[in-house]
Amino acid sequence: MRLNFKKIMYGFSRAYLCRRISMSFLILFMAAAGIANAQEITLKHKGLVLNADLSLAEGKTLKDGVILITHGSLAHRDMETLVYLRSLLKDFDYNTLAINLSLGISNRHGMYDCQIPHHHQNDDAIEEIDTWMQWLKKEGAEKVTLLGHSLGGAQTALYAAEKDSPLIQSVILFAPAVKEIDIKRYSPSYKLALKQAQKLIEEGKGEAELDHSNLMHCRDTKVAATSFVSYNAPSKRLDTPSLLPEISKPVLVIVAGEDQVVLDLETKIRPLVDGKGVQMEVIEGAGHFFRDLIMDVAVERIDEFLK
Repeated sequence: MRLNFKKIMYGFSRAYLCRRISMSFLILFMAAAGIANAQEITLKHKGLVLNADLSLAEGKTLKDGVILITHGSLAHRDMETLVYLRSLLKDFDYNTLAINLSLGISNRHGMYDCQIPHHHQNDDAIEEIDTWMQWLKKEGAEKVTLLGHSLGGAQTALYAAEKDSPLIQSVILFAPAVKEIDIKRYSPSYKLALKQAQKLIEEGKGEAELDHSNLMHCRDTKVAATSFVSYNAPSKRLDTPSLLPEISKPVLVIVAGEDQVVLDLETKIRPLVDGKGVQMEVIEGAGHFFRDLIMDVAVERIDEFLK
């Protein structure tokens, strides 16, 4: 399915748009301020403190189900995009649990500090999502929808593919990451760094740090060999389209029509769409972060999918 956000917006009156935009900013402000029945939950995992924001819709309990939200790359749960997403989902009577991946830092909040050497790995996210799933089960949740954005979308897909659980009812992926698995496309400097990191791991020096390296948006930083390989080695486990056939639950992939971060996602997902196991929604006019009213359109499609 393809929704043209710009055309949809043209159908609204100016007065309605002004009211809706004002309300959007108000809801975003209230959610960011910790109003609207939100509660921070903390857990211990491998010597680290994990944290998440639990928001229950009016009259709802965890037994009614919850949407577990995973942020992208080196970001955090309280990015503007995700705060607004959670407020909208609450308006639609959905409970949410938005987690912060630790990235190796205890009780982490806010963006990852690029000055801190990277020793976290992609699979850490899978373990931490599972820790939260176990917590939800213990607390009485009977059904969970997994939702992830960007790299968090790919990690969510990997979890759903490898750690399937009766609790998981469905999977929603916002602009999920893809991985070019043809190493010939990579730059010479990238291939050199990857080769160096792989050699260190073979020598039993996986925690040795590569200086002046790049990892996601962090430039000229220190990255452990294991961390560099975990996120950068050509692997189907890092590629959402490769993971979708392994997921047994219904999946909705939401594509940003003007995404400049995850490129050609629609082309890669379309051959996998069957209308039941895998569905795809392309929102024209949407950028990678689905800002403002575009998120309203996406959440209406999510509501249709979940019902």
